[in-house]
Amino acid sequence: MTKQKQIATKANPEVKSHGGYRAGSGRPKGAKDAITIGGLLDQIYAQANGKDYEELLVQDFLQARLNNDGVTTLKYHNLILSKVMNSLAKIEVNDSADAVAAKQQAFADALAKLTGVTTAK
Repeated sequence: MTKQKQIATKANPEVKSHGGYRAGSGRPKGAKDAITIGGLLDQIYAQANGKDYEELLVQDFLQARLNNDGVTTLKYHNLILSKVMNSLAKIEVNDSADAVAAKQQAFADALAKLTGVTTAK
């Protein structure tokens, strides 16, 4: 017979355990984030003499390149590639009429095998 571990709840807060309910713990309901992204960006703008964050990133990247700081330059490249290139990458596929017809027939054949319906060729 295994002994079940009791977990503290609001109804039974006296149970000794790791985790679970703790009276007064956590953030109060309706509490707002002390630091917001908008607030951070506003502070950067105000303290950078009206330059927005993107401008500062570009300046820092160019400064790292001018200083031949390969490690920092590589970090900026990784940042740019991971964040910016996803929205720029496009794949364009142009199929010929024969390729489209072959794909349609292959799909119809596969569907026929699944459903047991024969296809006309």
